Amino acid sequence: MSPETLEAFHDELRDNYKVLAKDGDIDNLRVLRNRLQTILDANIAKLSKRENRKLDKLRKLLIEIDETIEAVELSTREEIVLIDVIAKYKKKHKTLHILPVDKKKTHVLNAIRKDEISYEEGMIRLQIEIVKLQSYIQSTGKKCLIIFEGRDAAGKGGNIKRFTESLNPRYSKVVALMKPTEVEQGQWYFQRYLSHLPNAGEMIFFDRSWYNRAGVEPVMGFVGKRDYEKFIDDVVVLEKMLTRAGIKIIKFYFSVSKEEQAARFHERRTNPLKQYKLSPIDQFSQKLWDRYTLAEYLNFSQTHTEHAPWTIVKSDNKEMSRINAIKYLLSQFDYPDKCDAKYLKINDDIVFSGREKVKMLAKEIDETKSLFE
Repeated sequence: MSPETLEAFHDELRDNYKVLAKDGDIDNLRVLRNRLQTILDANIAKLSKRENRKLDKLRKLLIEIDETIEAVELSTREEIVLIDVIAKYKKKHKTLHILPVDKKKTHVLNAIRKDEISYEEGMIRLQIEIVKLQSYIQSTGKKCLIIFEGRDAAGKGGNIKRFTESLNPRYSKVVALMKPTEVEQGQWYFQRYLSHLPNAGEMIFFDRSWYNRAGVEPVMGFVGKRDYEKFIDDVVVLEKMLTRAGIKIIKFYFSVSKEEQAARFHERRTNPLKQYKLSPIDQFSQKLWDRYTLAEYLNFSQTHTEHAPWTIVKSDNKEMSRINAIKYLLSQFDYPDKCDAKYLKINDDIVFSGREKVKMLAKEIDETKSLFE
């Protein structure tokens, strides 16, 4: 548009704006605002600096429209009373000794453990907090990357499900990459992960990550010593770059005992609903337990950093690992309307730092051994 046309366009928009503002027609005010923004975006680059001043009236009108929309929204906004979802859950579990006659055809008496009810109530409370956290991250444009690593059958998938099941999928995503393709094998090791990093306002969950190179790959012989050492050097630098770019990195490692892992593998082999969880590598996890332990020690001792520390979660008790892992995530942010601190107290026997894990592992491993013998 020429400067003269823009001037006439401004007068037309202002007349429309006055009518819509008087009527409180917020929907058409938004349309008018979007139309004006589109015109501004399309013409800024085309006009000279001198001609650009002609857009000042349109910019002022845009601000005025935004202020009017905000005022109308405030005046018409109804106070929303949130339902008590915990009370709603409790209502599902009434204490009965005898089934009422009128319920016998449609209901059955069912026993449920008290600790299971307590767990579900606690989980609901924490999931409400995660929703608040997501809203905060979205509205402030923060970026959060949450990495889930751990032994096979340590409960990573179950944790991710509880973390994400109430989140808005537009602003959160679970990334679980398959085995690298032939093309990806020829790329820089980190390259296939970079396109999945969080944008402003997003929470991204990595179901396993680039740390495959510090765990399963050296243990199973999929990577040589030179590339492994290069990874260890590079990952520390990369994560520092990401944090400097405004990405909050939280690295979880879910730890499970050898006995519990064996029990979970047996469940996967015998339960038809869980057989999809079996992988060809699972069969080696028990036999190579000590090599995995050495890999953990070398990994944590070199990649637990101030900017991207490891957080270890004991997960023999699945429910408690989920509860405490979520509490840890929430503890890393100050967001509006955060619940009372008593609901977020972390069990230090379940969640602790990678530095503490290194001290524990040092007593278990033979430091003269190498992953590449």
